Amino acid sequence: MTSSTETAMRQDLAAAYRLVAHFGMDDLIHTHISARLPDEPNHLLINRYGDLFREVTADSLAVIDHQGHQVRGTQVPINTAGIVIHTAVHSARPDAICVMHTHTAAGVAVSCLEEGLLPLNQTALLFYGRVGYHAFEGIALDRDEQQRLVTDLGDNRAMILRNHGLLTVGRSVGEAFSLMYNLEQACRIQLAVLGSGRPVHLPSSDVCERTAAQYEADPDGAAELEWLALRRLSGLVFHGR
Repeated sequence: MTSSTETAMRQDLAAAYRLVAHFGMDDLIHTHISARLPDEPNHLLINRYGDLFREVTADSLAVIDHQGHQVRGTQVPINTAGIVIHTAVHSARPDAICVMHTHTAAGVAVSCLEEGLLPLNQTALLFYGRVGYHAFEGIALDRDEQQRLVTDLGDNRAMILRNHGLLTVGRSVGEAFSLMYNLEQACRIQLAVLGSGRPVHLPSSDVCERTAAQYEADPDGAAELEWLALRRLSGLVFHGR
């Protein structure tokens, strides 16, 4: 019998999948979002490989351990790269309740730029000095890559996978989604600014650090309010189809 805490996590994770699709951050059946089960810290929820993100429901999510084995329920396909990337992060970071990975055009484009993410605007400054970079080693199918991946992530809540995409780590599903949404927006804005061909103005390093610290403090409790609003949107999107 599914516990109430697992049911709540399943609902949050399914909402995140649908929201990723709603905001155009999905990639057909590829990429993945995982969440640690509250009462089973060594077990994770992840999508069934083959489902579009808009098709994911609370009940369709599979349960795997840190080795990638399904521990209960009907055996379903699981993306190997998803297992390699997500189990690595969850195993190394006890604070990693949710791990989100995308292949958006903007995110991949910025991952290909030598300078990576630039501190161009308020949204980008959420990640100032707080984003890791992991070199591309091919499709993430080899467990040998896991240690290098978690080393490059460090204590950051976001990472740019070079020539590959974006990854965020949240202490909740809502936090992981908010980080990914903002990282995606920062990438889109950067491409728009660079595409203008005009000279670029950057804030001072002191202002950049101050802004990043302001985000971390979250004095208005915006993070919780944002996720409540997004859960309402997810319900409208899902039930309206």
